[in-house]
Amino acid sequence: MKEKLQSFIENAGWPRIIIGLFLLSLFIAAPFVGVRLDASLSDTLVRVGMNGVLVLAMVPMVQSGCGLNFGLPLGIIAGLLGAVTSIQIGITGGIGFLIAMAIAVPLAVVFGWMYGQLLNRVKGDEMMIATYVGFSSVALMCMAWLLLPYTSPTMIWGYGGSGLRTTISVEGFWLNALSKYLHIQIGQFFYIPVGMYLFFGLMVFLVWGFFRTKTGTAITAVGSNPEFARASGIDVDKMRTISVVLSTVLGAIGILVYEQSFGFIQLYMGPFYMAFPAVAAILLGGASVNKASMMNVLVGTFLFQGILTMTPSVINSVMQTDMSEVIRIIVSNGMILYALTRKVMVKR
Repeated sequence: MKEKLQSFIENAGWPRIIIGLFLLSLFIAAPFVGVRLDASLSDTLVRVGMNGVLVLAMVPMVQSGCGLNFGLPLGIIAGLLGAVTSIQIGITGGIGFLIAMAIAVPLAVVFGWMYGQLLNRVKGDEMMIATYVGFSSVALMCMAWLLLPYTSPTMIWGYGGSGLRTTISVEGFWLNALSKYLHIQIGQFFYIPVGMYLFFGLMVFLVWGFFRTKTGTAITAVGSNPEFARASGIDVDKMRTISVVLSTVLGAIGILVYEQSFGFIQLYMGPFYMAFPAVAAILLGGASVNKASMMNVLVGTFLFQGILTMTPSVINSVMQTDMSEVIRIIVSNGMILYALTRKVMVKR
């Protein structure tokens, strides 16, 4: 029994066990501090569906040895361009959402290819360079959002007649295009966005299936041992570029899934730090900087979003102060620091 417990702890890792127990204690304590358990669980499930594809976007680059995708804002920008172009066209409902995706994916492929070419020239320092790529692309787009020739009255500044607003509502266009599809409503507070989960499940299945193809296996081989992969006749740079393109595409799709549930498109500095919660979530699920699985995505997203959802309601009721942002920063940066420390230890 002791050996089984020790094996479980080694496989799960202390950070996941501690945060899992902390989340469980929040769910248990919720009814005793006046917080509705059904509403809290529903909010957690909605947030998992909203953020799941963004976390999934980490997997391809991790598997190829490019590290954690801190350049995720580049894919998010492609998704934002698809979103605002869809609203400019004016098509509503699920078709509008699909048009946004159809515009975003080709842009993400182009951005991802250029991003991959850059990372192939800085092997060994991908995560640091990726962080600067994400930050600089967001800063560049702050100027572009003011200059791009969009004219929809729902998006441009009213007083100037040009330039996109900081926050744009998708209500009346494709709000809850996925979330309301086959949704389950139990009582007044418990709600399950079945359509969003079906889409998330489809994305997970496609990525899982991709890594069982010849190309996917080659990408994993490159991430595990690039010298062996090169000796086996695999084009290492090509496989790395494919993984970066795939990660960028998933980032573009992920932000569209997020927006249709959240209800708003956030431009300018909105995507600046969006890579960090996704990175923290997949690390919390048990991934490392060079290995990730679908289970890491699912477990990590639930734990991370559960903490973000339950902490404000439960802890604030007990302490009468807002600790949600503090705990979010501690969990996000703590998990990233833990993962990078493990990488250094492995190298040593």
